[in-house]
Amino acid sequence: MEDGVRILGPIEERFDEVLTDDAIAFVARLQREFGPRRTSLLEDRRRQQAALDAGEMPDFLPRTDIRQGDWRVASSPPDLVDRRVEITGPVDRKMMINALNSGARCFMADLEDANSPTWSNCVRGQVNLIDAAERTIALETSDKTYRLNDDIATLLVRPRGWHLTEKHVEVDGERMSASLFDFGVAFIHCARRLLERGSGPYFYLPKLESHVEARLWNDVFGFAQDALGIPRGTIRCTVLIETILAAFRMDEILYELREHGCALNAGRWDYIFSVIKKLGSRPDFVLPDRAQVTMTVPFMRAYTELLVATAHRRGAHAIGGMAAFIPNRRKPDVTEVALAKVREDKERESGDGFDGTWVAHPDLVPTAMEVFDGALRDRANQLGRLREDVRVTAHELLDVRVPNGDVTATGIRADVEVGMRYLESWFAGDGAAAINDLMEDAATAEIARSQLWQWIHLGTRTAEGNTVTAETVRRWAAETGIEGPARDVFEQVALSEPFTEFLTIPAYERLA
Repeated sequence: MEDGVRILGPIEERFDEVLTDDAIAFVARLQREFGPRRTSLLEDRRRQQAALDAGEMPDFLPRTDIRQGDWRVASSPPDLVDRRVEITGPVDRKMMINALNSGARCFMADLEDANSPTWSNCVRGQVNLIDAAERTIALETSDKTYRLNDDIATLLVRPRGWHLTEKHVEVDGERMSASLFDFGVAFIHCARRLLERGSGPYFYLPKLESHVEARLWNDVFGFAQDALGIPRGTIRCTVLIETILAAFRMDEILYELREHGCALNAGRWDYIFSVIKKLGSRPDFVLPDRAQVTMTVPFMRAYTELLVATAHRRGAHAIGGMAAFIPNRRKPDVTEVALAKVREDKERESGDGFDGTWVAHPDLVPTAMEVFDGALRDRANQLGRLREDVRVTAHELLDVRVPNGDVTATGIRADVEVGMRYLESWFAGDGAAAINDLMEDAATAEIARSQLWQWIHLGTRTAEGNTVTAETVRRWAAETGIEGPARDVFEQVALSEPFTEFLTIPAYERLA
């Protein structure tokens, strides 16, 4: 194996197909080449946070040639021209087969927020990606055989974010970047396989906070393609605009990645979390109960309309946010009401000019597809809708007042339950948890715990007239009956000072 590289996780069945000498040598090259820049960018994040805590406000860069120019991103390959419905989910074998067969145009296989990053999950997920690229992925259970249909969704992969490490792989005595590990292994094993079948290596990029972080990804792409002798521009990527800072850098992010084509996705849940994380220590940035922060409130409308206008001006697709509802055949009345809300959400997105949308469950694909079929008619997308009517200011992006919004006892209890139950699931190895008929992932758990932290930190009073306290949260956490690492980590990230940047960082240290 490559000198200076240590694999610290156990080798299970078929792991040797993933952790080949060539793959390990390749990810080690990525780490040595780009690891120091990643570390430097994470330091930049900490400096930026200190400036925000000191009172600085996010803002657009001064008008430059990038923002004023007429440049466009590379055009989409044939299987990414029509992205009207995308389904997302973890890299579990059964879920991947069902997602690829769901009738959605695209499937984002998620190694990040919907994946509990156990060593087994991460490497077995790569096994599943190889089989999916080969179109041989299958599963035999006691009562059913799962195989791919002839017509399947286009595969995209979301690696973990820049802030995360892979503790089971050390390069020259240091943990390697989880982003570079996930990307590198998927790329070296799947790129040629996908190209041979008329597709290509397509990726989603999470949690970016600046165009400089996008530049790092672009350089990684160039290096990887050169190393494998694949033409530059073969990789195509979609950027999740899921941080408040990235919302002010959409033009610049697209510009940095323009060679590799691009789409922007409205990562709504992480975006709400980011507003709290970056600005939540200030009283004028208190958000009400999560359920009241809908996509129709002014600051979320400003964000999504700016995303569509920016993407289309540059020839990039705009992909809408997640419908996280899980249809339940045992609750037809609940399902009927929820499907109506999903339809309303997708009608708003298609009406705003989005080219496609996300769903979390195969049973939501028909509803979303019907809405976008009606909006697109005989077109593959809405790139021609430039939304020149959109004029969004920094003030509109940052004015987080929610009309008639309140912090309530019900909202506090809901956050405690979601945070605790999600972490319990995460530590059990499942990063996509069905809780109260919603598919919750790390992003929604982040909203839950960060809201609690914010309300306690600022001494927020509820609509019932009570001050939110750590003692109240601890009492309700105890009432869930959940103990062990889930309880410990939840109380750490919801109650401790200073604010913990990501709950997955301390949680990962206790994950097997």
